[in-house]
Amino acid sequence: MKVVLFCGGQGMRLREYSEKIPKPMVPLGYRPILWNVMRYYAYYGHKDFILCLGHMADTIKKYFVEYDETISNDFVYTKGGQHIEMLNTDIDDWRITFVDTGINSNIGMRLMQVKEHLEGEEMFLANYSDGLSDLNLNTMIEWFKPQTDKVASFTAYQPSQSFHVVTREGDGLVNSISHIGTSGLYINTGYFVLRSEIFDYLKWGEELVEDPFQRLIAAKKLTSWEHKGFWASMDTYKDKQTLDEAYAKGGAPWEVWLKNDKYKVEGVRSVRTEPATHR
Repeated sequence: MKVVLFCGGQGMRLREYSEKIPKPMVPLGYRPILWNVMRYYAYYGHKDFILCLGHMADTIKKYFVEYDETISNDFVYTKGGQHIEMLNTDIDDWRITFVDTGINSNIGMRLMQVKEHLEGEEMFLANYSDGLSDLNLNTMIEWFKPQTDKVASFTAYQPSQSFHVVTREGDGLVNSISHIGTSGLYINTGYFVLRSEIFDYLKWGEELVEDPFQRLIAAKKLTSWEHKGFWASMDTYKDKQTLDEAYAKGGAPWEVWLKNDKYKVEGVRSVRTEPATHR
């Protein structure tokens, strides 16, 4: 399946980096976070990417045009560097379409601008470019495929941060307070699986998960997959520090391509992932 990645945001909450480079290019280990997201999809066999560019689009283009396989792969160096034999590669079989979708476009507008590159695709994948997970992707896809009456699905995740959810009356009287992890609330983490009919529900200028998803909910055509494993996004400098620490320890949860065969999806269901009811 083709994979649409939204890479055009300005990353204002990560200004320590985003004033110099676009947020998708913020480094995580040897490679940008965007590469980590793409490597995740490639592991599951989805290597045809459409990048929706915007802020500092030229930086992302230049990175891939000048991509150096030797940075994170083994190779044999001979003849003083005149000949380099790669022992393994990262992106040799990737196909990447770069589309400038505007600096101020929202997610829905970016998606509409790459519609022509999705012609003939019954289903496609889409995601933000700053979220990492060990989600068993192909299992989610196989779960969604038979639901031919549904147009879209996304990954629902119950956050574990130390926040408390409050319900209150108009005068401020508190009715209840509970930890967000026990509140029964879920957040949309992306990892969308979409049918081409999504464009029938999307109008120019609309944010994808607002009006279009409300229309899908009304038509009972939106579903979600509950993920109970690892998920994290790089929204702030603190988030980056947390991900850097996980990477430094080795075997970061999102690096599914480094794990053994039990994590591969070839008809095998992940024991940590369950389908959610419609939300």
